[in-house]
Amino acid sequence: MDGVQGPLGASLRWRLSLWLSLAIVAVAAVAGVISFLWATEEAHTLQDLQLRQTGYLISRLDAVPASPLAREKAGDVDFDARVVVRFLRTGNGLPAATPPRPPVFSSLLSDGLQTVLVGREQWRVFVKTNARGVRVAVGQQTTVRDAAARASALRTLTPILLLAPVLVLLLGVLLKQMFKPFETLAAELGARTEDELGPLDHAGLPSEVWPFVVAINALLVRMGRSLAAQRRFIADAAHELRSPLTAMSLQAERLGSANMPREARSRLDALSAGLQRTRILLDQLLTLARTQEAPRDAAARVSIAHVIREVLEDIVPIAEEKNIDLGLIGEADGDVQARLVDLKVLVKNLLDNAVRYTPPGGRVDLAVRREGAALVLQVDDTGPGIAASERERVFDAFYRVLGNGEIGSGLGLAITRSVADSMQATIALSDSRPPQSGLRVTVTFRQAS
Repeated sequence: MDGVQGPLGASLRWRLSLWLSLAIVAVAAVAGVISFLWATEEAHTLQDLQLRQTGYLISRLDAVPASPLAREKAGDVDFDARVVVRFLRTGNGLPAATPPRPPVFSSLLSDGLQTVLVGREQWRVFVKTNARGVRVAVGQQTTVRDAAARASALRTLTPILLLAPVLVLLLGVLLKQMFKPFETLAAELGARTEDELGPLDHAGLPSEVWPFVVAINALLVRMGRSLAAQRRFIADAAHELRSPLTAMSLQAERLGSANMPREARSRLDALSAGLQRTRILLDQLLTLARTQEAPRDAAARVSIAHVIREVLEDIVPIAEEKNIDLGLIGEADGDVQARLVDLKVLVKNLLDNAVRYTPPGGRVDLAVRREGAALVLQVDDTGPGIAASERERVFDAFYRVLGNGEIGSGLGLAITRSVADSMQATIALSDSRPPQSGLRVTVTFRQAS
């Protein structure tokens, strides 16, 4: 069994089932052989006892015929061709004209149980001589005896033969039930997000697994501390960098008002663009740190229409500056189970990306609709869109689509995906509705009312 490879060979339940099934089959086989032999021997013992009792009974009957001829006729009787009774010849003998009926047992047989050969057949015979000198022989053919013994032994063996497969099936069911807590534990771990680092509950698990669960809980605690330290470091670093970066931006603005050569002006513009990109990156890092550090139990039911109105107040000036038609289609509303800051970050990132990547004179539409029990937020723009091969990669941190000419850090959609996951929402990218080109972002909130 050591040669079994792959997931099946590594399964503890499968190995237990295999070895315990083999043990059950082996024990059943040994028990069956022993039971068969004992039952056969017991059947032969009972058959010998039957011959003895029949012999004693006939030898003690007062109605036993006195003449040899009468005795021979009385012996011409068998019982279902299984037990035959014969009166053996005495010293007086029988008339020659009256041949004995087969089987003919020798008159030289001694009293008691014995196995004799009559012709080509083997017989088990019991001989008894009574007080009158009459000798009676009660015999049974050994083939008949063996067949009856085997039938009796097989009847004894039948429960064992039926019980073995039942035990194997019962063993499989019991093992499956006993391993269900492990499957539940694995399902619980698989359903957790990267932010759910709470301890596992060992209730319902075998005590042998408790040390394993305790070790996992200790590991989760260490991971939580490590992640918290990293997030604090990112937040502190971003916060500390904001002040000198703001000062450098102000110095660059003052320097831009001075007269300088064209080459120096182009270099100053590149410096200003780099400073702006860095400021955006720091703001997004701080936003990501806030969304990750905030406790999840602070979630409440938030009106998505209320959040959209607040976000539009910040985005509308940017859209007007680029002469973009920014509008809300319909008046659908619904409550989303989330933290207010998370929902605002999600809506603002989506609208900000749509407005920034839509060329001047374009259009951005925002819509909220119901789909059964779910609430759907949809943002359409007339920008360049995103190729289908890159729609999944744009959610990776610091990944940006090249060639759009916009300043960014590649963290906006990564933060949006992280916030959507925390609210158990799904986010998908597709082409905008025809005939206009662009991108459609669809966010589906399952926990909505």
